[in-house]
Amino acid sequence: MESASKESSRGGEERETNSRVMGTTCSHNPPRWKRILDTTCIILALPAVLPLLLAITLLIKMVSPGPVLIKQQRIGYRRTRFGCLKFRTMHVCADSSIHQRHVRELFSSNANMTKMDSAGDPRLIRFGGILRALGLDELPQLWNVWRGEMSLVGPRPCLSYELDCYRPWQQERFDTLPGLTGLWQVSGKNKTTFSEMVALDVRYVRSKSLWLDVQILLRTYSPLLSQVKDLAAKRLLPSRRIPRSSGPVHRVPAVNGFNENSSAARLYDRERGRSLLRPSFSFRYFLRLP
Repeated sequence: MESASKESSRGGEERETNSRVMGTTCSHNPPRWKRILDTTCIILALPAVLPLLLAITLLIKMVSPGPVLIKQQRIGYRRTRFGCLKFRTMHVCADSSIHQRHVRELFSSNANMTKMDSAGDPRLIRFGGILRALGLDELPQLWNVWRGEMSLVGPRPCLSYELDCYRPWQQERFDTLPGLTGLWQVSGKNKTTFSEMVALDVRYVRSKSLWLDVQILLRTYSPLLSQVKDLAAKRLLPSRRIPRSSGPVHRVPAVNGFNENSSAARLYDRERGRSLLRPSFSFRYFLRLP
């Protein structure tokens, strides 16, 4: 009995030593400062978030019949399951097997973690791509944060069928609360591979601190703007080919006070009666030239 107790105590000491070397803690509960930061930020943001939640609810009701919210089974802290809330951005009874195949392909390859939205997912409802690009579909997860199932900052909670794709060393990403945003989101996100994403999640688990969470929260707006810009470039204003013309090409004369050498000048095909310049996502695109 004595030898067994000594071995168990020695094993506990070894695990504690390993956790110190890896930079992790063996505490069962998340740090108290994380809970204080989450609740404080939610209370301060509530006056601005409530009208936004109401507006999104009305928008979804107007464009698509069915429930406004959905609850997905996600894997959270220490691989516990919880109901993760989201605004519904897809049609009711959308085929989830498409996403499963897409995820398995990304996990097994060295490709970037691109979303299906970028290629034009037909399952999305109207304005669903914009809501997802801005991260507004995840606003109901503030309730999960308030309940202590999630945090504002942490690795994204994975789906149940994604858990089998993680290797043993990658399971360490579950040793902290999942979050709305995280180190991966502000470090490249869709431009990183699955292995790079997990490495960033594990790095956060080992080095999380109050200052790091604040930094990540302040830097979250930048990737969101990048996603909106990419969405606008690919879907809202698709690129068009410059039409070929056999006729002469002339410069447009002065229009609305702009001379022909200004940035508002357009290459113009007099025979076909249209501009030869490819439209761009800028103010100049909305100028209507004769």
